[in-house]
Amino acid sequence: MPSTQERVGAAGTEPRILTEDRQSVRLITLNRPERRNVLDLPARADLLAALRAAEHEARAVVLTGAGGFFCAGGDIRAMTADPSEAARRLDVLAALAGQLVHSSVPVVAAVEGGAYGAGLSLVSAATYVVSGATARFEASFGRIGLAPDTGLTWTLPRRIGHARARRMLLLLDAYDADQAHAAGLVDEVVDDGQALPRAIQVAKRLAELSAPMVAATSALL
Repeated sequence: MPSTQERVGAAGTEPRILTEDRQSVRLITLNRPERRNVLDLPARADLLAALRAAEHEARAVVLTGAGGFFCAGGDIRAMTADPSEAARRLDVLAALAGQLVHSSVPVVAAVEGGAYGAGLSLVSAATYVVSGATARFEASFGRIGLAPDTGLTWTLPRRIGHARARRMLLLLDAYDADQAHAAGLVDEVVDDGQALPRAIQVAKRLAELSAPMVAATSALL
């Protein structure tokens, strides 16, 4: 079956989020490669909308980043001190974390390059994570004086344990792909450039299983 592709974003601008259907799998791509796919408020809102739509329209999701890099975190340049914008940002972050954690369809993250800050939050909340061999993982919030967001303080300890999570969040320990795999943050490490093909394979396998079983098991885990 041929794939179908959709561009999510404001009219007249390069879309921050791309979606593509590959049979029963929805591929969602963070699409700001010139900035290593940093997430500003519109990108987060578009990602949230794409994930919500996929929950009703697909059997599994693959989340990846364009240009050989998963996500370098939040777009610091776009952040302002405006209270109303800060409130909107917090609302979207909370909704995004909730959507990922409670999604009834599995989300497989395909990571190349790196996942920093909010990018690490997305990875930590995914159902299954495939990493390229040279990818790096870092909770970089502390480097710019911010507390972790997008549910990371809840999802990361569940993946790697509280002791490792404290070291990542407080001491800013970074992991390479093999260290992330050993810690339990990553489920598979593959050759660079192969994270997306492998993630699609995993997602298709999950899509073939009983949807209620996958949803219930993911919730229990």
